[in-house]
Amino acid sequence: MPRAPTTADVFNAIAEPRRRQIVELLARRGALAVGTLVATLGLPQPAVSKHLGVLRTVGVVAVSKQGQKRVYNLEAQKLKTVHDWVNALEQLWSHQLDRIKQRAERRARQQTQSPTPLKRRKGPS
Repeated sequence: MPRAPTTADVFNAIAEPRRRQIVELLARRGALAVGTLVATLGLPQPAVSKHLGVLRTVGVVAVSKQGQKRVYNLEAQKLKTVHDWVNALEQLWSHQLDRIKQRAERRARQQTQSPTPLKRRKGPS
């Protein structure tokens, strides 16, 4: 099955680690010029621009011109679908972890209520 294009949706766009790094930088530091992103990421400017283009296409970032600079800022509401999806999985995992904890506690209670006799070791006394 062919892979969906990276511009198909937010999930595909942020699947690439460098794009997630850009999202994290913009989330932490606010709006940044392309030059700042290039310097921070240590990538060539065309590579950063390509990643920003993908993020822009799906709406995760927006660009504005400030003089000769292009400044990008995060459009965090576009990540809500990712948040909602992860939240649903978190609830599933929390439920599974609760079940594991209950099972372990039940076994621990059973072992303390009916301890098995210790086996004697063979060997010199």
